[in-house]
Amino acid sequence: MENFIVSARKYRPSTFQSVIGQKHITSTLKNAILRSQLAHAYLFCGPRGVGKTTCARIFAKAINCQNLTAEGEACNECESCRAFNEGRSFNIHELDAASNNSVDDIRNLTDQVRIPPQVGRYSVYIIDEVHMLSLQAFNAFLKTLEEPPAHAVFILATTEKHKIIPTILSRCQIYDFNRIRVEDTVEYLKYIASQEGISYDDESLHVIAQKADGGMRDALSMFDKVVSFCGNRLTVAEVAGTLNVLDYDTYFKVTEYILPGNYTQALLLFDEVLRKGFSGQTFVAGLNSHFRDLLMCKNPQTLPLLEVTGSVAERYKTQASLCPVPLLFEGINLLTSVDSSLRTATNQRLHVELGLMKLCGLGQKKK
Repeated sequence: MENFIVSARKYRPSTFQSVIGQKHITSTLKNAILRSQLAHAYLFCGPRGVGKTTCARIFAKAINCQNLTAEGEACNECESCRAFNEGRSFNIHELDAASNNSVDDIRNLTDQVRIPPQVGRYSVYIIDEVHMLSLQAFNAFLKTLEEPPAHAVFILATTEKHKIIPTILSRCQIYDFNRIRVEDTVEYLKYIASQEGISYDDESLHVIAQKADGGMRDALSMFDKVVSFCGNRLTVAEVAGTLNVLDYDTYFKVTEYILPGNYTQALLLFDEVLRKGFSGQTFVAGLNSHFRDLLMCKNPQTLPLLEVTGSVAERYKTQASLCPVPLLFEGINLLTSVDSSLRTATNQRLHVELGLMKLCGLGQKKK
């Protein structure tokens, strides 16, 4: 049985060009390399799973490449690139600050920094989760970070920039990574599905991308999970069930019942949602987001704010054409009120049911 490699590792970007959703950062780093304007310390910060460590590795590989391409990418042919690709490079050192956060760990690192690289121009030190260093470790690191040897480049990565002391921040070039947009995540999942020979419908990939909330690594982990369950054919119902999320169909259906004021069917659908094990709060929050997306479809200027594409976007546009704007405004206002009061409600089910009946009453009035 051949070894399975998770998608997050198998499809990890190896060039600046292949990094998803961080063009503002990859372009800046490439230009810095091409113009030989390298800083001695960088701080990559942003949510989990958006490419901070990946970009750090690509950057470390590129600045040591002996035959850099015209676009600022590593050649993958020189000795330095081959050593990196084969995992035997002595120029790149990775430290996990979550488990190596003491003063002694940093002193060992600063002793190591003095040794020049044997192959290539730079020794690159990538310190992950740098916010986990103790205050004493940060202070021990300050002088080295401010005046490192000419061959040393530090790349610090963190999800919590606010926990890093100002004296460290002032010594680094800071790069803020974005959450990856739903559309970009879906496009990358489509590419991976085509490479793996997996068929899918658009909605199933959108469910994964929405659940991932801007993290590509999370999206790829979920993709592997649903493939394990569904096999080579992904359907929205199975994907939603596997990830324990409510699919788009639920919200499209309940909106269809609200528009003519059919509260009986709306309440039956809510009962079905509860039977599947979802909370009333999850249902209300999802329906509120659904109404918001329908409102975005009502105006061409706000249409780009709809974070879905393909057949899902067409479904939103079709349903939005049937929804009066006042109904959507009042519906969002009502659902926001229900959501905030659910935390203190003694009977959450009744609270949500009352909200649904009020929504159906709004639907009847706006016809």
